[in-house]
Amino acid sequence: MAGKISDGSSDLDENSEINVTPFIDVMLVLLIIFMVAAPLATVDMKVDLPQSVAKPAPRDDKPVFVTLKADLTLAIGNEETAREAFVSELQRITNGNTETRVLLRADKLVDYGELMTVMNLIQTAGYGKIALVGLEAAPGR
Repeated sequence: MAGKISDGSSDLDENSEINVTPFIDVMLVLLIIFMVAAPLATVDMKVDLPQSVAKPAPRDDKPVFVTLKADLTLAIGNEETAREAFVSELQRITNGNTETRVLLRADKLVDYGELMTVMNLIQTAGYGKIALVGLEAAPGR
């Protein structure tokens, strides 16, 4: 920044120079904001995935839903089932076919340990294809 040397007169002259200090301050704040925000904006990662010739898995005509409610009661489909009769009821609904995919859904309030207990109950009954069901969320949530 250039300064003016006064000629000794007591009259103050108008200064027509631009004060750039606030401009520099604003630019530095914007620089910091963009430096912090730039890494957050790059969420996507470009990956060149290989192509697959496998056919998509067919969907079941009548999926088997096992529901674990907030009060820890079990239901197969829309019917509540006692834990003692759960395995026999599951086998009855699937006609004993242990290759049937079981879709497990649980309330948000259910403890993770309780969910694992039900998954183990299904697995010990011989059903190895267990899928968890959830709601699709909007991107960025």
